[in-house]
Amino acid sequence: MSKTKKEELNKEEAVAWLRQMLDIRYFEEKINELLGKNLIRGASHLYAGQEAVAVGAINALRGDDLITSTHRGHGHCYTRGAIASRGEIEQQEHLNKMMAELCGRQTGYSRGRGGSMHIADVERGNLGATGIVGGNLPVATGAALSIKLRGEDRAVLCFFGEGAVNNGVFHESLNLASIWKLPVIYILENNLYAMSVPVSVSTSVSDLSVRAAAYNMPGVAVDGQDVAAMRNATAEAIERARRGGGPTLIEARTYRWYGHSRSDARAYRTREEEADWRTRDPILVLKQKLTDAGLIAEAEYEQIESAAKAAIEKATELALASPEPPASELFDGLYAPPRTTPADTAREAELRRNIRNNGNIRQMAYNQAIAEALREEMKRDPSVFIMGEDIGIYGGAYGATKGLLEEFGPERVRETPISEATVCGAGVGAAMTGTRPVVEIMYVDFTLLAADQIANQGAKNRYMFGGKTTVPLVIRTEGGAGRGIAAQHSQSLEAVWAHFPGIYVVMPSTPYDAKGLLKAAIRDDNPIMFIEHKMLYGTKGPVPEEDYAIPLGVADVKREGSHVSVITYSRQVLNALAAAEKLAAEGISVEVLDLRTLKPLDLEAIIATVEKTGRVVVAYEGYKTNGFGAELVALINEHCFDALDAPPVRVAAADVPVPMAESLESVAIPGVEAMIAGIREALR
Repeated sequence: MSKTKKEELNKEEAVAWLRQMLDIRYFEEKINELLGKNLIRGASHLYAGQEAVAVGAINALRGDDLITSTHRGHGHCYTRGAIASRGEIEQQEHLNKMMAELCGRQTGYSRGRGGSMHIADVERGNLGATGIVGGNLPVATGAALSIKLRGEDRAVLCFFGEGAVNNGVFHESLNLASIWKLPVIYILENNLYAMSVPVSVSTSVSDLSVRAAAYNMPGVAVDGQDVAAMRNATAEAIERARRGGGPTLIEARTYRWYGHSRSDARAYRTREEEADWRTRDPILVLKQKLTDAGLIAEAEYEQIESAAKAAIEKATELALASPEPPASELFDGLYAPPRTTPADTAREAELRRNIRNNGNIRQMAYNQAIAEALREEMKRDPSVFIMGEDIGIYGGAYGATKGLLEEFGPERVRETPISEATVCGAGVGAAMTGTRPVVEIMYVDFTLLAADQIANQGAKNRYMFGGKTTVPLVIRTEGGAGRGIAAQHSQSLEAVWAHFPGIYVVMPSTPYDAKGLLKAAIRDDNPIMFIEHKMLYGTKGPVPEEDYAIPLGVADVKREGSHVSVITYSRQVLNALAAAEKLAAEGISVEVLDLRTLKPLDLEAIIATVEKTGRVVVAYEGYKTNGFGAELVALINEHCFDALDAPPVRVAAADVPVPMAESLESVAIPGVEAMIAGIREALR
């Protein structure tokens, strides 16, 4: 443990700290009161007792620096806004918006969508709080990566509790930040209890800052009740980060006055322990220092205290008088607006027609089309970068990034550790702060390791923070069976990702679609799960040399037909086309609709093909039960019931983990014969 230098107190600065800590204290006391009166809904984790940590650390920042927050995020949000406020009017407005957010009002920072656990002030550099323990660590790491990529000297503070140090993303994040020397300071607020579990029970070391040594970064333990000590330690770490020295772990030893949440009666703590800590109240500690130095008199302190109480009362009055968000705005802010127009859709349709009528267009493999899309977008936009495992020399799992490392260098083609959660979470943080990351996860099966970061941090981000953030993140991965690599490397999990609001799902079937959809995905301002099929990488097809992007949410009729429609995507498009060709010899006319994107979904195209033929097969490679095809059948029944001449038929994978043996895999996963059987069933 290193020691921080001491400084003489500056009255103006120290009085500002005192006012900030008093504002937080009275804010939290008011929140506790409102919770007791059921005027605030849901959970709220109070910061009272820990004020010196947020105030000391955040006052070491510049106006353009960033923070990420976690449980007890009110203190962090308040202080970040306080140091950015100019004068009492802006300061009051800041408190008004915070209180309104906790009360679920339209005038809150996130328009009542985030509440206490997701308080954010994005415009002033607070990237938001998460209610998932340790969930913000990868996001902060990614924000720091974004800063480094742009060559800036900004820094990121990441606040989290001692419970997070036993979470995998703590170790993954510190490792990644250390490897890349990122300008992030991890501030561990050790208040001794993870909910009710004491740190002595959950962790094998008493000095948590020593864990920094495993990642070759400084670890500093600080008295978290001493605002000046926190300020000095953080300033030193920030200075080191700005000059390229990399991350620091600061353990702030502190104590929360209240329970973990209102329902926590603190039965695991003695009242003697609580009374002992209250003698180290951070407000009293600073007040005593100012008094001893002759910098403040009791009357001045009382004036500051009175002003803080009045500001909180005013914020409360305004919040409770503010309107709740109207039900008509339920979906506002869920997705960033599309970057394409109806004219773009029309141009792409014309391009498709030209391709089908022109036999001289160059042929290209699916994986080459992916590589070309990445190369073109990286040349077009310097904010685009890629990161993932083995994406350099080997070009990723199927060679789709081969040659990019040599062309763009290791800053923009970043080899990562096997840390799916933190790599995806870092993508979220980087996307929030001005870059456009493309993250490669080797198999879609492995995206489950990053489910929290993708679903809870990435997909919910924009909506949770009131529509004020954009997360232009592409997660490239591959799924599906066919190579005999068994249950953990062969799944089709698109239904999982299509389930979450806030994220798009794209699944191209041809080289043309792969290139055009990937370019559109990279340009889009939403998180996108881009799933390629492992058995398509070697397939070839026409790809125009001109620049083009395929608008998301536009399906493609790959084959016209009149007797039955097959609605499908990814590799099953090829199986459907092969089945259609065979059945044509019998006089059966099959229409094949390639969805291309599952979210956004082209419902108009689905309705059109069902109304045209009256019979439909829904084909997909995911497990049949609760697979994406079940959603398609539901939509068809809702929108096209009167047009159906027969019940929809599902052709899907068996409800069994994908087996390795070819004799089993071939019957578990639908092929051409299964497709033909499904079509015949629909025609009965």
